[in-house]
Amino acid sequence: MRIVFMGTPDFSVPVLDALVDAGHDICAVYSQPPRPAGRGKKDRPSPVQSRADALGLEVRHPVSLKTDEALADFTALDADIAVVVAYGLILPQTILDAPTKGCLNIHASLLPRWRGAAPIHRAIMGGDAKTGVCIMQMEAGLDTGPVLLRREIDIEENETTGALHDRLSALGATAIVDALNALPDLTPVIQPGDGVTYAAKIDKAEARVDWTQTSAHITRQINGLSPFPGAWSVADGERIKFLNASQSPQTLTSGDVSTTDGLHIGTSDGAVEIHTLQRAGKKAAPARDVLQGWAPPSRLA
Repeated sequence: MRIVFMGTPDFSVPVLDALVDAGHDICAVYSQPPRPAGRGKKDRPSPVQSRADALGLEVRHPVSLKTDEALADFTALDADIAVVVAYGLILPQTILDAPTKGCLNIHASLLPRWRGAAPIHRAIMGGDAKTGVCIMQMEAGLDTGPVLLRREIDIEENETTGALHDRLSALGATAIVDALNALPDLTPVIQPGDGVTYAAKIDKAEARVDWTQTSAHITRQINGLSPFPGAWSVADGERIKFLNASQSPQTLTSGDVSTTDGLHIGTSDGAVEIHTLQRAGKKAAPARDVLQGWAPPSRLA
């Protein structure tokens, strides 16, 4: 098919590769404009733009798709279909209607659960046992379109958002290729009205750990916010990020620290064990390695 690809972050890159490997004609790639990044704050292209450039594909990054010029440029591509995955701009109805077969979105949840911006984080933070990807026909609503294909996977015990992100990205890449191959035979399934939840964008205010919460809640918070923005707490005035945790067999008072057989921190109903952490100005490392050169305080704030 003649495809317009629309995506921006790392999550979208395997999907672009899969479409190219499957022999589809990528007539243009739409991605968010380069943004200042790094210590020098130089403009850095998105991961999708970098990959598209390496593949020799045309890249476009309009600030908006709502102008007459943007619509004319998009329509002139004469695409069969648009594939959209974590693009970052709202597509107006005129854009949705432009490709012959419409626009398909790869959404990283089992719709209608976790519509919105942060479905992977929210699935882990919500304690879900399963998640997956949906290939959805796009319409004007927020992730409300009918689902053409659904792939489900288990969320592994103590899995982080980073690890689940990579698995869902690969799953989405195979799912969209399968969906395009079977498109004439797929029946759109309207999303049910029951079970709708919204995956709000992660607010950094959610990242500070409240040790008076339960072990299960804190474990999900730490793993769900890893690697970004990273759940954190304060130790002797230093902000420490916690990047992987599990429920501990120890019982401690909320916020109290034990270094017996690992790093354990008390909660309202027991403790969590920290497996990976990051001290200020240092790289993330296994807790056992960090403890060889650091004696944490007896209590965290």
